[in-house]
Amino acid sequence: MKFTLTWGLKLIKSKELSKFKNISHGFFGSKGGCSKGIYNSLNCGIGSNDKNLNVKKNLNIVLKKIKSKSEKVILPKQVHSNKFHYISKKNNKTIVCDALITNQKNIPIGVLTADCAPLLIYDKKKKIIAVIHAGWRGAYKGIIKKVIHFLYNKGCKKKDIITVIGPCISVSSYEIKMDFLKRFLSKNKKNKVFFKFSNNKIFFNLKRYIKYQLIKLGIKKIEIINKDTYKLKNTYFSARRSLKKKNNDYGRNISLIVIN
Repeated sequence: MKFTLTWGLKLIKSKELSKFKNISHGFFGSKGGCSKGIYNSLNCGIGSNDKNLNVKKNLNIVLKKIKSKSEKVILPKQVHSNKFHYISKKNNKTIVCDALITNQKNIPIGVLTADCAPLLIYDKKKKIIAVIHAGWRGAYKGIIKKVIHFLYNKGCKKKDIITVIGPCISVSSYEIKMDFLKRFLSKNKKNKVFFKFSNNKIFFNLKRYIKYQLIKLGIKKIEIINKDTYKLKNTYFSARRSLKKKNNDYGRNISLIVIN
């Protein structure tokens, strides 16, 4: 894991993905942009109530930081689903899904998060990249399995796939209610291992749940960036933290990858 800090802009790079010169990537936080107020300052949420011009400027800042030649990053309209989209050519249509996959050069793909986990994926042999927005709903519905199986169908091998789980809410910050627990246990009683019980409270381990799914799918190279978006209030946007403050909206962190 590498850190780059310039004029307040914080960029985290994967140690594994940084080994490959033909791709650029980054996990960005909340600093280094031009948005104001609750969106201070690198809000990349195109679906937020922030000023559209500020969001566009922030997206340009991000693209320049990863040294992408493209003028636009492809972001899906995220709906906490298990749907993905394979991009074979450039288009400006709105894509409703929670994961993007491509083998095309100079098409940056990204996802927006504010406690959910962003996943960046790269197959070093087939030269295919993918991004996944993995909140508990998407992970529960099987979006990770769908994306990995698609890669396998494209000829990707387990040993060649590198996955990185980016900054997201940690187990100590992710308190949940009993109905949440019951939902997971009704699917599989073994899911209890993804929960922590302390002082009559229940906590969910999203990162562990995602990692388990990747391991079950045969993925060996799994890098985890252990940054808690909820606790690091001066570094990341957090939906849960904003809800606690009773804000009417919140900024979004962006994670993206591109084949150069």
